[in-house]
Amino acid sequence: MRATLIALLAFAAGILTMLVVQGWPPPHASAPHALRVQPVVPTTVAPPPDDAEAPALPSDDWPEQAPTPEQVLYTQPQLLDAALGKLGPRVSGKPNLYLLAFAGDGSEDVFHNEAEYAARLFTRRFGPTAHALVLENHPDTLATRPLATWSNLESALDGLAQRMDPQQDILLLYLTTHGSEDHTLLVDMDPLPLDQIGAQDLGGILAAHPFKWKVVVVNACYSGGFIPSLQAAGTLVLTAARSDRSSFGCGNDSAATYFGRAWLVDALNRTPDFIAAFAQAKDEIAGWERQDRLLPSEPQMAVGKGIAEQLARWRQGLAPGPAVPFQPASQRRVPVAAARHP
Repeated sequence: MRATLIALLAFAAGILTMLVVQGWPPPHASAPHALRVQPVVPTTVAPPPDDAEAPALPSDDWPEQAPTPEQVLYTQPQLLDAALGKLGPRVSGKPNLYLLAFAGDGSEDVFHNEAEYAARLFTRRFGPTAHALVLENHPDTLATRPLATWSNLESALDGLAQRMDPQQDILLLYLTTHGSEDHTLLVDMDPLPLDQIGAQDLGGILAAHPFKWKVVVVNACYSGGFIPSLQAAGTLVLTAARSDRSSFGCGNDSAATYFGRAWLVDALNRTPDFIAAFAQAKDEIAGWERQDRLLPSEPQMAVGKGIAEQLARWRQGLAPGPAVPFQPASQRRVPVAAARHP
């Protein structure tokens, strides 16, 4: 009996030894990922000494005081409905103008500054027939403005179509962000997974809506490449550059882009005529580029049949208000004095 017990114990010890050698017990299986888009914080790094200062988070991390990314996505329909609900009443009996500003890149204040300024400019300077809606990606407005996304762009256009007279009123879509050589607009609010918008995409989005009269301003590098998919009867297209050229003034050392400063801030504070303002802006930008020895961006324009006359009807009887000073909406990362021109 004793011999049998010893044999069993020896066998059990052998089995246990074999399991240990093979890596038993196994590591704990990780829990399934929660459906939240949050930056991952490493848990294996040893804690710093008690007297060490906590390292500062990178400036492009999700802002601490903002709602979580999931909460931001969840509230988009409510934010967009609220923004549409704040539009002033349409003035009957004449064309109205509806600005939709789209600031695509949330990593730089310059686009946020332009979208916010455009809304102030149009509603303050051009009276009750001018209305403004802003979509933007920026850390400061995650709880207050709808995001600038493909989905929100389509939904905003749907909402505007219900409030506008599509046969008489004018849609002004002002897009400001980075552009690529393949004519794609950057849409970014890291870490949200947002779709980018190409030239054909934008043309398709607008074609799916019933606006007869449109002004589309694409303020981005290589934006001339958007003209073929946008030009049409009833449409004015303005771009900040040729299809094969960069535009200038974006980045953390500028409060506004060259085109945004020249067309929005300078020219439109002198004239409500968008085409005349473009000519003034083009000359001003060329002067800045010569001074800085930059390859000319050569902003482009395409005037569709009838749109110039419809814009003139909108301006009839318009008494523009005083010039609207440009004040950057955010100076957290953009020192205004650092911008040489814009």
